Amino acid sequence: MFSLLVFLVILGVLIIVHEFGHFIIAKKVGVRVEQFSLGFGPVICKKKKGDTEYSLSLFPLGGFVKLAGDTAQEATGKPDEYLSKTKLERAGIVFFGPLLNYVLGFLLLWFICFAGYPTLTTKVGTTIEGLGARDAGIKAGDKIVAVNGVRVGFWEDLQKAVHKLSGGTVVKISVLRDNKEKELNVVIKTKDLNDPLGKKHNVGLLGITPDDEIVSVRHGFFNSFIVGAKKTWELTSMTYTGLWRMITGQLSVRDSVTGPLGIFYITSKAASLGIIAVMHLVAVLSISLGIFNLLPLPILDGGHILFLGLEKLRGKALGVKTEQVITNTGITLLIMLALFVTYNDFMRFFGDKISKFFVK
Repeated sequence: MFSLLVFLVILGVLIIVHEFGHFIIAKKVGVRVEQFSLGFGPVICKKKKGDTEYSLSLFPLGGFVKLAGDTAQEATGKPDEYLSKTKLERAGIVFFGPLLNYVLGFLLLWFICFAGYPTLTTKVGTTIEGLGARDAGIKAGDKIVAVNGVRVGFWEDLQKAVHKLSGGTVVKISVLRDNKEKELNVVIKTKDLNDPLGKKHNVGLLGITPDDEIVSVRHGFFNSFIVGAKKTWELTSMTYTGLWRMITGQLSVRDSVTGPLGIFYITSKAASLGIIAVMHLVAVLSISLGIFNLLPLPILDGGHILFLGLEKLRGKALGVKTEQVITNTGITLLIMLALFVTYNDFMRFFGDKISKFFVK
């Protein structure tokens, strides 16, 4: 029940931030906002303030902002209508929704870096038979403090230092054992491993696994800004690279996308790890939502911006029938994608449990 509540709060935050982006710019350029809704389906409660009706609906899996005169059928030419505004103003209204999601993700990463986030130390949990660490005398409980004289403080730093080494290389590993530093020579062996984007890399290995020792890493206020911006950029780059690899068939769509069911499953895991893990999940989801919504596809914000660009080039808007066909096609594709993602999430996270139930 707690996981469900956290899941609903996360979705609510992401949706409200996105729709508020549309809302605030619409107000700024003088467009009348008729409705601001969180959720779909039967309305649970609503309240009208000024020109806008604010409502909460039963199914909190989406939301929308209804702008006055936002379709050719509804537009009457009044100055406070969406279609009465310039193309640049309309593009700004559309763009600011995903932009605010993106900014929220960055702000959360900035805060996480400042407040402190958990990370693994370089303490050795186990050594692997047949690889260099055990042969060199590295033992469980040792803490690796340097690689070829370069200090390493966290498991991530150690991985980066070792993975770039070639097979057969003899590397000097400094370990801390019984409060004494000792230097050991380890022969690196390599193995082909897939990165998060499914790309295979030949990486160097010591032959150790991490202990479960975790420390909290904190950065100063301004340094946190830099680290947060770097992490935001890395996530953005990885997302676009992943999308391109999916489009070109280099990355499995089945293994790379998730929907509300998968997010709920991930949320339940994050909730058990504490507030920082939940905030990190919200940051990643918010940045991803901003990026996804800017894709130039019908129904999405990026699609609307694309059509505004085409309108600018053509000197006139798309015909009503053409717009309806494109919109209906986009809705159909999104429904098909939602069904595929939901089925995929169900089989990925619960398929094994179902199989065990039927097969004894």
